[in-house]
Amino acid sequence: MIWFKEFTPAMLNDRPKNHIGALLGIEFTAVGEDYLEATMPVDERTHQPAGILHGGASVVLAETLGSIASYMCIDPQQYIAVGLEVNANHLRSVSSGLVKGICKPLHIGGKTHIWEIKMYNDKGKMNCVSRLTVAILPKPL
Repeated sequence: MIWFKEFTPAMLNDRPKNHIGALLGIEFTAVGEDYLEATMPVDERTHQPAGILHGGASVVLAETLGSIASYMCIDPQQYIAVGLEVNANHLRSVSSGLVKGICKPLHIGGKTHIWEIKMYNDKGKMNCVSRLTVAILPKPL
């Protein structure tokens, strides 16, 4: 297991709701030995004007998954995890339902983490692939 301690989806979903992930309806659904999964609805909150999933909403799902995954790997009494760089390739449009993101590590170092996040539509077809680099910094005093 790559996590600093054991986590469950319920623990991750039971955090304060005053953030963008909660506003977009992101829900954590699985914690594996080396992966994290979450879903996000494709609806009026996440649509662009053309009625399809907004690329920025996909990036929010990617950054939420990767940032939380980094948090799960560090001692939060000593460190914080902050996004450093994110990119996304949008492969196909999605107009409704849920998208599922699966986050896996590419690199877990002492100062940086790099995550690959693949997103799938309800039919299991990949609609987006993203990579997130997270900086691991000493917790401010």
